Amino acid sequence: MVNKSSLLSIKAQRFSVAPMLDCTDSHFRVLMRLISRKAFLYTEMVVANALHHTNRRERLLNFNPIEHPLALQIGGDDPKLLSEAAQLGEAWGYDEINFNVGCPSQRVQAGNFGASLMANPDQVARCVEAMTKGSKIPVTVKHRIGIDNLDSDELLKRFVNKVASAGATRFVVHARKAWLKGLNPKQNRTIPPLQYDRVVKLKKQNPNLEIELNGGLDTPNDCLKALKIFDGAMVGRAAYAHPLLWKKIDEIIYKEPPRFINASGVIRALIPHTQSHLDKGGKLWDVARHILQLVEGVPGARTWRRELGIKGQKAKAEINILEEAAQQLEDAGL
Repeated sequence: MVNKSSLLSIKAQRFSVAPMLDCTDSHFRVLMRLISRKAFLYTEMVVANALHHTNRRERLLNFNPIEHPLALQIGGDDPKLLSEAAQLGEAWGYDEINFNVGCPSQRVQAGNFGASLMANPDQVARCVEAMTKGSKIPVTVKHRIGIDNLDSDELLKRFVNKVASAGATRFVVHARKAWLKGLNPKQNRTIPPLQYDRVVKLKKQNPNLEIELNGGLDTPNDCLKALKIFDGAMVGRAAYAHPLLWKKIDEIIYKEPPRFINASGVIRALIPHTQSHLDKGGKLWDVARHILQLVEGVPGARTWRRELGIKGQKAKAEINILEEAAQQLEDAGL
């Protein structure tokens, strides 16, 4: 029997913005929420061990309520620590726990988690089982199609089936393998070829499992094509580099009107969040750095970005910088 949370998960996950280190902090997530009411958002990966230290929790877990629906992505390999992290995520108000089994960085490999865990599906299953027992919200997994020479269809199928039996409710599959030796994280996002056919095969082999496609989805039309086969489409760098490209995603996928259709409207709506951040001792650049790419492909875009970058990075930059930036766009009809 499919429970209510599973049904909500299927509906919510039709379109999502991938967890990205140094990108998907709370400020960028608020920005994306202003562009899309429906997009499912993810935190940057939080290492479970870091949450074991109480003095770090507020900084790592706090978010703006506007960000819902929102998943906390966790990394680690210790079932006990992961269970505790999942409990904290649920108590903090997250809608989902996502387990990172896809990051190929050397730092993550040194901790024996991320993509390296694909070599040990039994351990992944133990971790997922611990998290599902530790919380009542869905536990999902983001992973690659394989690592190094462990990348056959049979190994991928076995991995997914083992982890699904442990309680994972959805699999976000980056349709590239990861080379743990010889490629850095940036190279691992582009050099290994996309193999959509393998994820299609995985979905056909597991029609009752939620399978979400990630990797190489650069436009709303790419997502629509993916949704003909998969339960969800996850966008990464294309959302960060071109945030306003996704302004009509709610209309295209969910048949709801767009929230804002121009950059000035998004920035105006972002001002209260930014002012709150400044009032708490934050810096304007923490927010402003995420909005530079809102304006592109129009006359004066480069000048606008340069001026905002120069003014926004000043130590005592105030909210008027964003107000002026928004006004310039309004004057230009943007």
